[in-house]
Amino acid sequence: MRAAVLALPFAALALAGLSCVAAAQELTITIKNHRFEPSELRIPAGKRVTIYVNNEDPTPEEFESISMKVEKIIPGKSKGLVRVGPLAPGRYDFFGDFNQDTARGVLIAE
Repeated sequence: MRAAVLALPFAALALAGLSCVAAAQELTITIKNHRFEPSELRIPAGKRVTIYVNNEDPTPEEFESISMKVEKIIPGKSKGLVRVGPLAPGRYDFFGDFNQDTARGVLIAE
């Protein structure tokens, strides 16, 4: 019983550490005025990352990247989820397929 009581604080610390690691692997990007904000994201190389995309525009946008092999349509005034990686170190361009002149960004894996 005493061992279980002593193990409880260590288990809590381990779970807290896992949540910090998970939070570091999640990013948020916003589409506003047919632009990505921020337009540059940095991620750890070799790790799978989740990007939450908030489309504040009334029109849909497609988050697309040829180099990351990802396409995701985000309807207007809604949110979407894009998972990428693990990626080798480097720069990976992404764009809004419906507004390619303005909706551009880069993901940097380091």
